Amino acid sequence: MWRMNGDTAAQTPTGTDHTARGDVGVPVLTDQPSPALPGPRDPDGDAGPGDAPGGPGGDGSIPPPPRPAWLRGLARFGYAPPPAAPLAERLVPPMPDGPGVTPERVPPSPLLLRVGLSLPEPLWSWLVRWAGWLGPLAVALFAGALRFSDLGTPNAIVFDETYYAKDAYALWHGGYEISWPEGANERIMAGDPVPYQSNPSYVVHPPVGKWIIGAGIQLFGMNPFGWRFAVALLGTLSVLMVARIARRLFRSTLLGCVAGLLLAVDGLHFVMSRSALLDLVVMFWILAAFGCLLLDRDRTRARIAARLEERGGGPDPEFARRMNLGWRPYRIAAGVCVGLTCATKWSGLYVAAAFGLLTVLWDVGSRRLAGAERPYLWTLARDTVPAFVSIVVTSVVVYITSWWGWFASSSVPNQGGYGRDWAVGRSTDYPWIPEGLRSLWHYHSTVYDFHTHLSDPHTYQSSPWSWLVLGRPVSFFYESPKRGTAGCAVDECAREVLGIGTPLLWWAGVIALVYCLWRWAARRDWRAGAVLCGLAAGYAPWFVYQERTIFLFYAVCFVPFLVLAVTMLVGALIGPPGASRDRRVIGAAAGGLVVLLIMWNFLFFHPLYTGETIPMEDWRRRMWFNTWI
Repeated sequence: MWRMNGDTAAQTPTGTDHTARGDVGVPVLTDQPSPALPGPRDPDGDAGPGDAPGGPGGDGSIPPPPRPAWLRGLARFGYAPPPAAPLAERLVPPMPDGPGVTPERVPPSPLLLRVGLSLPEPLWSWLVRWAGWLGPLAVALFAGALRFSDLGTPNAIVFDETYYAKDAYALWHGGYEISWPEGANERIMAGDPVPYQSNPSYVVHPPVGKWIIGAGIQLFGMNPFGWRFAVALLGTLSVLMVARIARRLFRSTLLGCVAGLLLAVDGLHFVMSRSALLDLVVMFWILAAFGCLLLDRDRTRARIAARLEERGGGPDPEFARRMNLGWRPYRIAAGVCVGLTCATKWSGLYVAAAFGLLTVLWDVGSRRLAGAERPYLWTLARDTVPAFVSIVVTSVVVYITSWWGWFASSSVPNQGGYGRDWAVGRSTDYPWIPEGLRSLWHYHSTVYDFHTHLSDPHTYQSSPWSWLVLGRPVSFFYESPKRGTAGCAVDECAREVLGIGTPLLWWAGVIALVYCLWRWAARRDWRAGAVLCGLAAGYAPWFVYQERTIFLFYAVCFVPFLVLAVTMLVGALIGPPGASRDRRVIGAAAGGLVVLLIMWNFLFFHPLYTGETIPMEDWRRRMWFNTWI
């Protein structure tokens, strides 16, 4: 009987770490019926060889479709297609070792015994059972140590912190953003009383990200450490999230830890985690929404598998057409996260559309595997409206609620949030709409006009075409100290905080994205499609606004999905389970070398991420291209 364990995955007796068997590197099919493909069956796949719609055969299996000529040709050379996975396992592949999957007593590891290391049985069993949390937590602690180390350095207001730190302070003290007097930055950095005043200011971003930044200020004061604290915390938590997401996506604790480690050492993610800007907050809520949808997918499919088992274990066209997927709290949680994304920056609107489409397509796949003959039709009839309510309606409610401070402010001119008084006494054809909502709508119309016509040239602006290859990074902070100042021991030094990704990671990411496109288009791998969807949601919209002033650091929103793509490529390098031992050893060594090179690259550029004082010659050695200067 199927039931849910602590990982929200169906319990099976085969729970194990699938990277050890190389499952990420073998064919993984979606719910489309397809002929058998070369290579061993991947338990992560939604459809195995021979999966086709229709009723079960006499033994409860699905009759396979005719194999194509090229596959029949391979049979002449001794190739035999792998057996089809059970329907329940295609719906929800088994999770790696963990609570509810791993037995109470685990045999010792042959590898550890071979090197002479033997742990007490209770300790070993506990470590194996909780490895799915211990590994990601260890990686997150490493990321946190990097991000919180000297977080207050540089001791200055860097780049756009001049807006968001002060806006955050104003929100926590008055509920709306204010105009600041001349010299406010100098007085704040000198430790003087904060020159707060109540006159409103016109701002063009919603308040959630600034509320979050302000929480750190409330805890640690109006200083660089205080206004960077909350963002650094979200950056650390996002490393934990991406590790757990990758573990669930690839059914591998090892690959989950690899993904977390790669995100921990990405330079752009690192710099944005140590700066009081909004884009890291946007990235956090996008990643959280994706994780919730992934949980919803597993939970929903496990329920379908349990219902099918009650009805005989095979596909059931009648049930698949009419089944009610029921209460889906994780999808509502995803809607909340999407709403918080939009309430930080409007770019979250594209995330709502992309993720809404993604969850509906996943429902199509679920109904197809359950046996529905026209899954798109029945998904449209039964699942589209609940998905719209869960994602779109929920996010709209969350977004409007996020403006509560502005609504609560006074509607007397110049005594409340900017534009709060616009609708007061103004005639309208819609008198039934509250004045506050009408004022907010007008405010938003002016903000939209600002965003779509922002074309003020900037030294560090860049085209989105150049982002993946790091064509034009952003200098957040720069100084040229001389000998005897700021720790400079030579004639001329440099201190810089450069917003740039770890080059080897991003360039490997370009290759990994090509690989994911192939996996999705040619092998119909749903995991590759999910990664590409998340990346497209954060990246593609900027191509529509290329005339606008935009910057490379906006790309931090899709960095986790770039990391997931590289992780998937590393899994492919490890190799399929049916490969020879030499192939697996060489593949694991190649994957490990990729990770080590990326870590070295991060350490090489680390001085440019933290504003460390280095000789000018060392700074020039890190300027690999003229466009980086």
